[in-house]
Amino acid sequence: MPEARKSKEITIGSWLSLGSPYVTEIMLKAGFDWLVIDMEHSAANSLSQVQQLIQIIDLGGCIPLVRLPTNDSTIIKQVMDAGAHGIIVPMVNSRSDAEDAAAAVRYPPRGRRGVGLWRAQGYGRTFEEYRNWLEQYCTVIVQIEHIHGVRNLKDILKVEGIDGFIIGPYDLSASLGVPGDFQKPVVVDALQEVEAVAVASDKWAGFHIVHPNHEQLKQTIERGYDFIAYGVDFTFLTHVVDHEIGFLGETLGSSRWSGTSLAKKD
Repeated sequence: MPEARKSKEITIGSWLSLGSPYVTEIMLKAGFDWLVIDMEHSAANSLSQVQQLIQIIDLGGCIPLVRLPTNDSTIIKQVMDAGAHGIIVPMVNSRSDAEDAAAAVRYPPRGRRGVGLWRAQGYGRTFEEYRNWLEQYCTVIVQIEHIHGVRNLKDILKVEGIDGFIIGPYDLSASLGVPGDFQKPVVVDALQEVEAVAVASDKWAGFHIVHPNHEQLKQTIERGYDFIAYGVDFTFLTHVVDHEIGFLGETLGSSRWSGTSLAKKD
């Protein structure tokens, strides 16, 4: 990942919210560059479940990242000790927020993380190897999802140990009073402000395309984003199911089809 950032190579990942090891394995084998386990909005992903999913992703040769429920040093320490290769930190609105996140990932003298021996450290066998890996390869992404974060993005990206940002489009639009309405001029202006900062930075510029959309993906890449989360496990499922239900309705005729009609037929 750090090498990809330095070369500004585009990477595409996705989001895991269902907490299922089976779905995680399916997503892993699809070939994404990285997968994010969501702890903020998914009640399915407890800490023990997160560790299991990290193991599946890591041992499958993909990069496991964890989107935290909050910018909390204890939770950061726990998911990193579980073997996460990096974190996505929600609602980072200031330089001090970013400094707290970066310090929680790394050991002294660069950071403030407490030292423990768990899965990441080989259960006590490989602490030195892990410490060296951590300095070179861990990834810290801040989530910009409030207009305050947009205003402070330039200072946030100056923090040592921050590798990039990712836009949370729904919360950003909500902070501007128009939740989910991404075409409103105030949202468009905020994103243009973000993109102007991103062009001048060598750090990841990320965006989450929540609902899979080919045209939006192309436009996002054209706008300069290079760390793109594409879809969520459940939006892929709902997208396919809704598409197929629509096909059934067209094939059988709307008067003959409803979601329960097959179950009621003799």
